Amino acid sequence: MTKTNTSETDYKAVMSRIDMLMAKGSENVSKNELAEIRSLALKAQAYEKSKFAIEPPKTFAGIIEMRMYDMQLRQTQLAKKLHVSDAKLSLIMSGKQKPDISFLKAVHKELQIDANLLLEAV
Repeated sequence: MTKTNTSETDYKAVMSRIDMLMAKGSENVSKNELAEIRSLALKAQAYEKSKFAIEPPKTFAGIIEMRMYDMQLRQTQLAKKLHVSDAKLSLIMSGKQKPDISFLKAVHKELQIDANLLLEAV
């Protein structure tokens, strides 16, 4: 699968080759085969990104939920990380309460979300 030839057929061939190499088991894969797996995985990833692009969230709650997913955080863990109560976080996430400046700062700092993106979404 080359950059100019990214058909579904090519993708399936790449995935088939990866499966075949992976079936050998990690202890039976040579250094060359490991390098091939990495190269094939990058090609497959590029194809998947081009075909299965997910639109970034546009709502305040959506932005935070996406970051929670990336960081593998549950809402109670996020509340602790942001130094707010579960109830306050729940109200903000449901849109029943507007986030205050200290909350926005905490989200920016702790979740490393661009402040401009947060302000545009509020």
